[in-house]
Amino acid sequence: MSSFDEVKGSDANYDDYITFLKRRIRQLELQVRTLEADKERLERELSRLRMEMSRLRQPPAFAGTLLEILDDDRAIVQNFNGPRFVVRIAPWIERDKLKPGSRVALDQRTMAVVELLPSEKDPSVLGFEVIEKPRVTYSDIGGLDRQLHELREAVELPLKHPDLFEKVGIEPPKGVLLYGPPGCGKTLMAKAVANHVNATFIRVVGSELVRKFIGEGARLVHELFELAKEKAPTIVFIDEIDAIGAKRMDETTGGEREVNRTLMQLLAEMDGFDPRGNVKIIAATNRPDILDPALLRPGRFDRLIEVPLPDFKGRLEILKVHTRKMNLRGVDLSVIADITEGASGADLKAIATEAGMFAIRDRRTYITQEDFLKAVDKVLGAEKRLAQAIAMHEVMYG
Repeated sequence: MSSFDEVKGSDANYDDYITFLKRRIRQLELQVRTLEADKERLERELSRLRMEMSRLRQPPAFAGTLLEILDDDRAIVQNFNGPRFVVRIAPWIERDKLKPGSRVALDQRTMAVVELLPSEKDPSVLGFEVIEKPRVTYSDIGGLDRQLHELREAVELPLKHPDLFEKVGIEPPKGVLLYGPPGCGKTLMAKAVANHVNATFIRVVGSELVRKFIGEGARLVHELFELAKEKAPTIVFIDEIDAIGAKRMDETTGGEREVNRTLMQLLAEMDGFDPRGNVKIIAATNRPDILDPALLRPGRFDRLIEVPLPDFKGRLEILKVHTRKMNLRGVDLSVIADITEGASGADLKAIATEAGMFAIRDRRTYITQEDFLKAVDKVLGAEKRLAQAIAMHEVMYG
């Protein structure tokens, strides 16, 4: 029944009429609650839109730097390189995210901190290889016991036991330079140390710090070290440092002057942090003979560690590392180590991989001595043929 007239027309009794009224009242109450809910929702939306409109009408804010937090409501800020101000902090700012050095937005009239701005780091810096904790361990490195011991003394001890240096009264090495032929494990050593000290590992190639425009490379170096401080404890690994660290000459081109500016910024950054702090620098190069003396002086790269081609014992240890998960049958690794004189760690890893590929080609699940012998000939033979071709090209074309 949809109306009182319908109830009357059907000669319904009094109880039916009361039931109809109750049902109608419930329907009206439900409509009232629905309208009240819609009203509250629309009022909230109107309030949000008014607030958004108010923000859009506000004048643009200044970008500044937070220098110091005085208490819960006040802070010292600086607008670019201008004067410093003691200002209020807006109540909606999350206090735990405010730290000295943070970029903030300042109200034009009151200079109050009204917004926390994101970092101004160059996207290139954020694109560097940043590994929170590398997976490489000391057991993954063979034949470099002495070098690892020296590296751990210079990097691991100051991070884990800084009190030892304080008691002895000396400063730990600020930076470590690893030098030697390519493929000998310099990057692996740096990653293994970062793993064992639970440090963030930032790897950058020296050529990535070279930029076309004046000052861009220096700014990139500065932001790299700022990122390292934020993620401390951090190990900054600069591979191929000779790309920016070559000796400075009297006569230079515009491009070389820009590289020199980048180098000078790197020197300044290395001078500007505490050797007992949580940022350590490891660099690697194949050409230590061309590095600028300013890089190698005490106080910058204090410890120089040579990473040479492995000897027989080192080659055997490296082969054991790379074959420990392989299914070997009748393989004498000492024979392989003996016939691979002059091979680097990378060469030995390639030999182990090629031996596995020979087994796969024959549809075998195990690797034999013959597979390794063919892999040695393929890897080292190809290198010799390439070296001969390069030598012949130099003879013919100068």
